Amino acid sequence: MYINEQSKIELNGKKQYVSIRAEKENLPLLLYLHGGPGDSALPLVLKYNKELESHFTVVVWEQRGAGKSYYDFKNSEITIDIFLEDIYKLSKLLTERFNQKKLYILGHSWGSVLGLKFIRKHPEMVIKYIGCGQVVNMRKSCKDAYDYALTHADEKTKEKLKKIDCAYVGDDWLKDLLYVTKQVVKYKGSLYGKTNYNSLVTPFLFSKYYSVPDLYKRQKGSLQSIKYLWQELMKVNFENLVKYEVPVIFIEGEHDRHVSSKLVKDYFDTIETDKQFFLFEKSCHFPQWSENKKFNELIIDLCK
Repeated sequence: MYINEQSKIELNGKKQYVSIRAEKENLPLLLYLHGGPGDSALPLVLKYNKELESHFTVVVWEQRGAGKSYYDFKNSEITIDIFLEDIYKLSKLLTERFNQKKLYILGHSWGSVLGLKFIRKHPEMVIKYIGCGQVVNMRKSCKDAYDYALTHADEKTKEKLKKIDCAYVGDDWLKDLLYVTKQVVKYKGSLYGKTNYNSLVTPFLFSKYYSVPDLYKRQKGSLQSIKYLWQELMKVNFENLVKYEVPVIFIEGEHDRHVSSKLVKDYFDTIETDKQFFLFEKSCHFPQWSENKKFNELIIDLCK
């Protein structure tokens, strides 16, 4: 292996964990933006997407407050723009260090919000943008997820769901959000063919890069990030943005009801610039891990 670097890098005043791995020298940079907010993914990318390391210098950034980059936000102002500034700083460091002009960005779920926003601000830094589990209109996605849960629930669960406002603005919005998400997962609308996330947790338990304290911090970081960022995330809506200066690629799970893949296809059809859309038939919200071999081969082919 040419490089396997696991370290903390200071980005805009906070040290953040970054994994850089590649089998060979001078491979193009691919920056992976994990979901959440706060849902770090390093062990999953290492397990399911290792093949990419033969074709890219794969950079997995554990975002501020997430996983191995956890710290207590302490009532500080945490916004999407801060994450975009972090991406800019990290991208500059990477392109300068590896003597490359641009990089590829792969954003999943919450990371897809960061990815689309970033290419709007800094198209000069990105070769292509790839979104999976793409967020288009967060309010509509939440309504779709809620409707899915309501349709599949038993009578007792339905009664509880009917009391929930899926705009998530009430005093109990966090509890309500977690409950609805749990139902979507339970009824196989999030991880294809599964009623829980156990298979996504196991790689963390056996990762040599994740200690027991790291696992605890990951849980704390995920909840903290949702608390601080969810209300801003609910305002995200890309539907009126139909022109990009960077090629846009969407890779979606056909059965995604966690973040509606139908909304992504509807949006894709309106985009007027360079675009591609791929639908994975045996995936929901995680095509990069549910159909990882197919996903890896597609990414390699798209970025030749």
